[in-house]
Amino acid sequence: MGAIFNLLVDDQALAAENHPMTDPATHRLDQIFAALADPTRRGILTMLLEDDMAVTDVAEPFAMSLAAISKHLKVLAEAGLIVQERRGRVIWCKLDPGAMREATVWIAGFGMFEAVDLDAFERFLEGEVGAEGD
Repeated sequence: MGAIFNLLVDDQALAAENHPMTDPATHRLDQIFAALADPTRRGILTMLLEDDMAVTDVAEPFAMSLAAISKHLKVLAEAGLIVQERRGRVIWCKLDPGAMREATVWIAGFGMFEAVDLDAFERFLEGEVGAEGD
């Protein structure tokens, strides 16, 4: 069976350009949440909470190639979650909490809404309907 390609799905950059509600802040959040969606990348971030690490040290606990880990690190760097720097011949990775702060602030915005008590709402509606009948 042949593959079906949808550039708006397959190419995130093209999708962002063609989405009417996309602004730079929204696109950045999309990158952050896409990066966080992968368990390997979340594991890498957890490791980097402890200290800066060389790419080879990041790769060590994972059963995948160094090239695969490098791709994960690239996604994290593009989302702004980590910073990579070369020290001599070694590439070091460190956590950049700024991007995580952006996502946290966005999520916290939803915390201002109280959970709806549907039973209480139903009692309220029954009271209102009963009051109209009087």
